Amino acid sequence: MVKYDRLRLWLVSLPRRYKRLIQVAADVVLVWIALWMAFVVRLGIEEAINPFTTHLWIFVTAPLIAIPLFIRFGMYRAVMRYFGNDALVTIIKAVSLSSLILGVAVYWYSNHQVVIPRSIVFNYWWLSLIMVGGLRLAMRQYFLGDWFAGIQNVPFTNRDDGLPKVAIYGAGAAGNQLVAALRMGKVMRPVAFIDDDASITDRTISGLQVFKSKHIQRMVDMTGAQEILLAIPSATRARRREILSYLEGFPLHVRSVPGFMDLASGRVKVDDIQEVDIADLLGRDAVPAQDDLIERCIKGQSVMVTGAGGSIGSELCRQILKSQPTTLLLFEHSEFNLYTILSELEQTISRSSLPVRVLPILGSIRNQAQLLDVMKTWSVDTVYHAAAYKHVPMVEHNIAEGVLNNVIGTLNTAQSALQAGVANFVLISTDKAVRPTNIMGSTKRLAEMTLQALSQELAPVLFGDSDKVSQVNKTRFTMVRFGNVLGSSGSVIPLFHKQIKAGGPLTVTHPKITRYFMTIPEAAQLVIQAGSMGQGGDVFVLDMGEPVRIAELAEKMIHLSGLSVRSEKNPHGDIAIEFTGLRPGEKLYEELLIGDNVVATRHPMIMSAAEDHLPWETLKERLHRLLAAVAGDDYGRVRQLLRETVSGYTPDGEIVDWIYQQRRLDP
Repeated sequence: MVKYDRLRLWLVSLPRRYKRLIQVAADVVLVWIALWMAFVVRLGIEEAINPFTTHLWIFVTAPLIAIPLFIRFGMYRAVMRYFGNDALVTIIKAVSLSSLILGVAVYWYSNHQVVIPRSIVFNYWWLSLIMVGGLRLAMRQYFLGDWFAGIQNVPFTNRDDGLPKVAIYGAGAAGNQLVAALRMGKVMRPVAFIDDDASITDRTISGLQVFKSKHIQRMVDMTGAQEILLAIPSATRARRREILSYLEGFPLHVRSVPGFMDLASGRVKVDDIQEVDIADLLGRDAVPAQDDLIERCIKGQSVMVTGAGGSIGSELCRQILKSQPTTLLLFEHSEFNLYTILSELEQTISRSSLPVRVLPILGSIRNQAQLLDVMKTWSVDTVYHAAAYKHVPMVEHNIAEGVLNNVIGTLNTAQSALQAGVANFVLISTDKAVRPTNIMGSTKRLAEMTLQALSQELAPVLFGDSDKVSQVNKTRFTMVRFGNVLGSSGSVIPLFHKQIKAGGPLTVTHPKITRYFMTIPEAAQLVIQAGSMGQGGDVFVLDMGEPVRIAELAEKMIHLSGLSVRSEKNPHGDIAIEFTGLRPGEKLYEELLIGDNVVATRHPMIMSAAEDHLPWETLKERLHRLLAAVAGDDYGRVRQLLRETVSGYTPDGEIVDWIYQQRRLDP
């Protein structure tokens, strides 16, 4: 076996020209053998024992015709380890053409010299196909170092190489590509297919038996599979959810290959195995976007995204880029986040040759002068305001920053847009703004109320304007409210993945806590479409589906990792779930609407809510008092002002701001 590996590695390491010479020499020998066998098949071994004496010319002519054609068809450019169906087609074309030309030569020569049976040419054709193509297939397996790949169901050929055994769910194109990639990579050993298509079950594909989904346990017993890889990129999320729910009952780690869009974009490859997408557990398929809504505020316009490096902001930038604005301004206070999204967008522009100018701008939404300068300089048409502090416990411990960033930052951005004559302003809001129990939610609701108040004013005197000069309002302000997004910073899903890898436990705040979830791409797409609707002052609410119980989500993630939940009923389980108690400001249940006044829009996933708000002059007076309380670190007063201003705000528990707590300890 050691000599076998050394020879293979030596051949692989040879310079390319030496490899080609070996291939050419082998093909010359194969052509001679095929030609000699053609005589044997036609004349018998006795008469064809030595055709060189009478037909030497044809043994000289055959390789002189074949080898140049093989070179012309690129047969010596193919890499043996990656030899595939396209190479076989090329061999068929080259061999067929060389046989045809040889047949013409035989016909011409037979009319002048010794007669050669014309069936010799036909025999030579099919024998050459078998030998030339067969040698290359054999060498592919040789260079892969796995002579038994694809024949493990043949008796006496099974062997244990120590690789994890995996079953592939889906025997279609993606499944077969995955099998080839796994065999080549030698990280896992595919042992079976699972498929719901009754026409192929119990058959063999790529050397693997295809099992019905209801026979998974039998498959595990027969093959010893330890994992299941989902290779069903075209399946709907609802179907994937059904499959995952069924697979939960087996002690198998379930992972998946990427979807078609990720494959087509080039971001991932077929063999990029990943953990099961939690969006598949939700089982909700995205509604196709309405192109006119997507492009209305973007195509051919100058667009600005605040918080462009965040989870929602960065996805907004990706979606906006597809609609080809003239200019895309990335406004972000984190240098690293700005660099990351800029690099990604520049690669997309270069790859797709998009006529879009992307400009990264380091700045803070607390700096109104800079915001106004940016919007005027680049004549911004549309602003998507995604910059905000959104981590509930973090903002609860840092009240002043939450108010200054979420309320005053939004006020600065909105007033700059109004002064710069921006046509469209879209605020990304949250379900935590509905009857909030925390500072984050109440500040986001106050941000909504600021835009609602501004949208009602034709010529408002802006907040902080000592000259009291009215500004003409040409800006259409809209707000889009939705729940948690999967995979965002601070999301529970990446935390659960990390805790499972560490062996647990999984930490959940409360057994009954629920949350709404949506994927980041779907949320961003709906935000853009919602921002194109309405007349101004509209609060749009996204259809988030049914709320998900976090404890149940944790259980599913444990099961789909091939592990069991440790509990009182199952003390020998693998990973425990611990309940840590609600954190400051957290609610058991989130809501999307303050009242019941909601109407449908032209998009089935977007609703419009009629929410109460204060007049602009009244709101300005409240904002002055709120800023004074923040400046004086009077957080009790901050809470009281938020209670008076934000409908339904009922803070839960004591004030936990770090400065407030320290001053109570050291008066």
